[in-house]
Amino acid sequence: MQLDEGWLRRQGPDAPLLRAVDRCFSEGPPARIGVAVSGGGDSMALLHLFARWAARMGQEIAAVTVDHGLRQDSRAEAQAVAALCRSLGIEHDILTWVREEGAGNLAAAARAGRYGLMADWARGRGIGVIALGHSADDTAENFLMRLGRASGLDGLASMHSRFERAGVLWARPLWAQRRATLRAYLQRHGVAWSEDPSNDDPRYQRTVARRTLPALAELGIDAQSIGHSANALRQAQAALSHYTRHEAARHVIQQGGDLLIPQRFDPPVPEEIERRLTVAALRWVGSGDFPPRKQVSGVLSHDMQGQLRMTVGGCIIMKRKGYFHITREYNAVKDLVTTPGLAWDTRWRLEGPNAEGMEVRALGEAVSALQDWRARGVPRRSLMASPAVWRGDTLIAAPAAGYNLEWSAQIVADFTSFLLLH
Repeated sequence: MQLDEGWLRRQGPDAPLLRAVDRCFSEGPPARIGVAVSGGGDSMALLHLFARWAARMGQEIAAVTVDHGLRQDSRAEAQAVAALCRSLGIEHDILTWVREEGAGNLAAAARAGRYGLMADWARGRGIGVIALGHSADDTAENFLMRLGRASGLDGLASMHSRFERAGVLWARPLWAQRRATLRAYLQRHGVAWSEDPSNDDPRYQRTVARRTLPALAELGIDAQSIGHSANALRQAQAALSHYTRHEAARHVIQQGGDLLIPQRFDPPVPEEIERRLTVAALRWVGSGDFPPRKQVSGVLSHDMQGQLRMTVGGCIIMKRKGYFHITREYNAVKDLVTTPGLAWDTRWRLEGPNAEGMEVRALGEAVSALQDWRARGVPRRSLMASPAVWRGDTLIAAPAAGYNLEWSAQIVADFTSFLLLH
């Protein structure tokens, strides 16, 4: 803990909340901290608490609001956050999310857009972590919604208090605090907040879950009891993740950007560990933030009975030489473009004698023009989805295929590192 305990005791009912913020950085805070603020009660309380904590600690913080544009009042809510930040002497930026044409699920697209914008904002300002205002009530509501979807342990476990996404570290200092407690804090300090009208719209599952919670009180089921259960599941999840990493080190082979999982484990491993290995492998190879939904059970010996090849989650799974060989699907990356030296498909970085006009794209069908590609011992499908250096339509280098080795193709974060972070 960083704050002085004597000072904390003098803060009366605010002390537990300030302590929660302080304990989020028990290993020492980064040089700069970001606070994500929507204008709702939870995030406004988070902002006000961080302002007090930062003033006491001499810590530099900045706030960010994403205007999603999905409601008429969204800009006004962002401006209200900006006004509070000015009164607190906190740097604040408003980012605008624009929905891409053809984006699927609106809520999922908006969520991914918010995280992406805030991650770019953090990297551009040297911010080491972004704090989010999720509370114990969010955990309880998520639990009920996922219970209705027949989610397993991973879906029912409590939210991570710290996690990585889009290359940025995120923290939830108030994950154990009740929503009513945070609003009482705002009222004590005369801070206004905005209420999202969708919170009262019965078309949304979260609204139904929020209204259902009080009806469960007679059974002793409330946000606190659900939080205890969800936290116990999170601890069980951590134990399973530990053994998944152990078995990955024993059995999984990484070949460049591909992963090889034995068709038959020797000695055998529990199906749940095999499932976790497979899902993690698909996320790493497929560069996905989330596991593929209901497309595979994760026990590939069952999923691929009678099949030599299967496509799932932007990946191709092939039976090959006693392994399930998981590689990237070319169609999933054929439109990805970046410049040399930057990450491509989240995992690769190509470095070499860069020049104007060069860009990194998938090798694709150009692999057929390379005479010695078979000597690499890498499946053709893997090479098609590997990164190459192009200038217009001219292939400059394809390091994974052994073409022009003045260039190198490096994995930014290997599968072992991915398992540690996820």
